[in-house]
Amino acid sequence: MFLFMLAFIALIIIRPQEYPALAGTIPVPLLPLSIAGAAACWLFSSRKTFAAPQYLLLLAFLLALMMSKVVNGWMGGALMVLSRFGLCVVAFVLIANAMNTRRRIHAAMVVFCLCALVLAIHGIDQVRTGIGWTGAELSQGTRIQYIGIFGDPNDLGLLFAMCVPMALYLSGRGGAMGLRRLFWWAVSAVLLYGIVLTDSRGTLLAVAAMVGVYIWMRRGVVAAGAMVAAALGVMMMLPSRLQQMEVGEASAMGRVVSWYHGLQMFFGKPVLGVGAGAYSDIYYLTAHNSFVLVLAESGFIGFSIWIAFLGYCILMPLAAVRSPLPPGTVDPADVDPAVMADWQVDRKLAAALMLSMCGFLAAGFFLSRSYVVVLYMLAALVTAQYWDMKTRHPALQAFSLGHDIIRWPAYTAAGIAGLYVGVKVLLAIA
Repeated sequence: MFLFMLAFIALIIIRPQEYPALAGTIPVPLLPLSIAGAAACWLFSSRKTFAAPQYLLLLAFLLALMMSKVVNGWMGGALMVLSRFGLCVVAFVLIANAMNTRRRIHAAMVVFCLCALVLAIHGIDQVRTGIGWTGAELSQGTRIQYIGIFGDPNDLGLLFAMCVPMALYLSGRGGAMGLRRLFWWAVSAVLLYGIVLTDSRGTLLAVAAMVGVYIWMRRGVVAAGAMVAAALGVMMMLPSRLQQMEVGEASAMGRVVSWYHGLQMFFGKPVLGVGAGAYSDIYYLTAHNSFVLVLAESGFIGFSIWIAFLGYCILMPLAAVRSPLPPGTVDPADVDPAVMADWQVDRKLAAALMLSMCGFLAAGFFLSRSYVVVLYMLAALVTAQYWDMKTRHPALQAFSLGHDIIRWPAYTAAGIAGLYVGVKVLLAIA
């Protein structure tokens, strides 16, 4: 199952099966075969696990999306949702089960980063020649893009941003007389350059958010705020679309107006929303906000479930990051040095994955990326890594959906109220 899922990750990102030059030359459907092979191995595996609350939440979210179509009068729409979002659910379950050791999680991160590097090199070649080896041309004449699900510069930049913390973590493992560290530093630099070439404002904000969270973990809130402000100042000086970022600018104003219409959709049908995929049928623009999109299309029920799913994907690594000593330790002098060293590696890995998740969600606030498979692949790595730690450190905090069953709807209601007030303020300013 592990090797099948590594192949699945590579095929999802590089997508050779969609290269025009290879059209008709690949005799078998590579992507379906990889996930079918992993599913077959998983069915016969004796080490299945559904311990993390994310498993139940993601299944419940799928059902909420399907029901959102049914209650809006289209029974067949439930099957459409199943066929489209079902891949995200299957990918999450299989990756979270396959990457059940730290060594396997490292391997998955290596595949993510190297595949993203291929796409960045494709973009650099695209800038040089005007067209990449996939046949994809520059978007808007200046912004790099790829093919398939990365055919939008925003999606491409989001992948690069997500992989930067992974590459930097891998650089910290040293080895090979320092060459490994230099290699992963070079990969990080190329990915950051790729982000610049996408000219995606949401992705640049994701980088700023990751820098802020990292400084917050190391130095506290004040230092993090100062660093984010400095990072945004530097980015604003770069020749990019970020210089146009203000409420009154046409693109930004269009986003805010779309958020307002999304909230009106929610207020009109607050329980299960207007139906998955129906946002752009009602309003001519997409939501340009992953949170507004889920709220409008799946209502309070679906949004609460989705927020809980993402919330655990932040709280789990955060629990490890906040614990400088192995869980259950009372006296630091009692900790075996080998155990302490092992725990510190776990903390660094958890921090890297949390930064990737924070970057994705920060960009997702300005992009409609609620249902993309890459988000759920990343969430699977977060879940797998936490339960690997939990297996080796039983005293690590346990997360129970039953314990938080009231908390998440309350957080959701507060978030909706905050979102509504924020949108009204932005409209007033504009």
